[in-house]
Amino acid sequence: MTKADLVKAITEKNGMSKKDAEAALNSTISCITDALVSGEKVQIVGFGTFEVRQRGEKKCKNPQTGKEMITPAKKAPAFKAGKGLKDAVNK
Repeated sequence: MTKADLVKAITEKNGMSKKDAEAALNSTISCITDALVSGEKVQIVGFGTFEVRQRGEKKCKNPQTGKEMITPAKKAPAFKAGKGLKDAVNK
């Protein structure tokens, strides 16, 4: 499902205009992004939790040259599904 498909589904379920549904989706994504950038968790009960996890540096090989290199430590966004979402998917 693409973002456009999601906007269409929101309009069909809620009777919103396409413009309002897209604005609501964009603001939701923006709020989640802003919270993650500031180091906060976003927890939606029954759906899941968005958080930032720290990844350590690791050794790898450049596939073109075969030379070993070290990728630096970095932060990565992560999502952990909640019980409600897991139950819905497994029905």
